Amino acid sequence: QLQAYGGGLAQAGASQRLSCTASGRAFSSYVMGWFRQAPGKEREFVAAIDWSGGNTNHAESVKGRFTVSRDNAENTVYLQMSSLKPEDTAVYYCAARLGMVVAGKTKAVDYHYWGKGTLVTVSS
Repeated sequence: QLQAYGGGLAQAGASQRLSCTASGRAFSSYVMGWFRQAPGKEREFVAAIDWSGGNTNHAESVKGRFTVSRDNAENTVYLQMSSLKPEDTAVYYCAARLGMVVAGKTKAVDYHYWGKGTLVTVSS
């Protein structure tokens, strides 16, 4: 099970950190991803990180502003968001896929497990 939290209201330019905690003992076996879905839009890839934390992938729209990381001892993956923009407003989901490859895994269908989302609202 995945549980994302840390969303809320933020002003443009502010920072916010999302967390996602996984239950189970095999957390380090999974690639972890973050997706988001804005009202009226399709779910889109935000970032992903491999089991070791050594390989990450970020969408172009968030590169340089968002950073994904993980703590396997805590079964938690993080999304540090900075320089937030109103267009970052969305429900953010964490997801997991069994495997080691991060590159190219940017579609929702690439991920096997999903948590409930957490809403991030950025005001201008």
